[in-house]
Amino acid sequence: MSETALPKDDVQPVIDAPVDAPPPAAETRRGNGLAIVALLLGAAGIAVGGWGVWQVRHLQANTQEQLSQVQALNDQAQNLKLNEQRLTERLGQLPGADELAERQRLVTQLQGDQQRLNQRLETVLGASRKDWRLAEAEHLLRLASLRLSALQDISSAQALVQGADDILKEQNDPGSFAAREQVAKTLVALRSTEQPDRTGLFLKLGALRDQVIGLTELAPEYKDRGDSLLGLTSDGDGASRWSQWWDQISRYIRIDFNADKNVRPLLAGQSLSQVRLALSLSLEQAQWAALNGQAAVYTQALTEARDVLKGNFNPDNPQSKIMLEQVAELSKQPVTVVTPDLAGTLSAVQAYLERRNVNAEDSVKPFAKPAATAQEATP
Repeated sequence: MSETALPKDDVQPVIDAPVDAPPPAAETRRGNGLAIVALLLGAAGIAVGGWGVWQVRHLQANTQEQLSQVQALNDQAQNLKLNEQRLTERLGQLPGADELAERQRLVTQLQGDQQRLNQRLETVLGASRKDWRLAEAEHLLRLASLRLSALQDISSAQALVQGADDILKEQNDPGSFAAREQVAKTLVALRSTEQPDRTGLFLKLGALRDQVIGLTELAPEYKDRGDSLLGLTSDGDGASRWSQWWDQISRYIRIDFNADKNVRPLLAGQSLSQVRLALSLSLEQAQWAALNGQAAVYTQALTEARDVLKGNFNPDNPQSKIMLEQVAELSKQPVTVVTPDLAGTLSAVQAYLERRNVNAEDSVKPFAKPAATAQEATP
């Protein structure tokens, strides 16, 4: 508004002058031009002000960003200082050049000792594997001796001794000749010894025990053939009253032509049950003796069973006769066997192991000398 008033002040003296006044249209046109110029100048000022404000804000943002970067750089510089201090402390803790040289020398000496120890260890391990196998052979022989003495098991003992012989064969050592000789003798003795069938005896005796319940005492039975005695009752062509009477009474008469023999009472009821129980217990005792290799108990039990059969049952009875024959047959079967002694074989193998250990110790001693000299050389 001040700019638009300036032309009016300029125009006022012109009006007072004696010059001729311009036409009104020209004055109006000039006022509009000035207004437009003023508007343009105002818009330009506003634009310049806005641009200035934007520049200020942009500078503030850049300044803030630079401050954050400076703070980050300060933090990094602080971390670098801390790391430098730590490195300095570590460097201060490191040994000196003389100490490093001494440690290098000790490491070289340790590597040499380790190589010698590896060589010695390989030698010892190579021998120890064979020692383990020989110890296994000795253990197998001990097990075989235990099986023979406790159970008289020929088959298992033979397999164990054969395993020990295979181990001695793997060694391929001439020094094991004496031990292998004893093992071979033991194998021949075991193969020539017959193994008693204890399981078979136990099962057969069990089958006889099952048949004891079916044993019965049969009374003498008279078989009527339909003819009268010596034909005394025949009279003429037909049967007489005498013959009829004789046929009736002959059913109650028995004639024994062997009366001089011992007469055994007939068993029945509780007595028969007691005899069956006694016979079953005798057979059960024989079963136990067969499994445990007790020859005396086995023979005594079968003898008692045979006496019970003979003393209480009729030998003509088919059941008791067959059982008596089976008991007599089983009593002839052996339940024990004379086993070979493995003490000599075990002693021979142990002596071989002792000689081998002495030789191994003598061979290891030279390897210990370089280590001792190396320790003496160290200051």
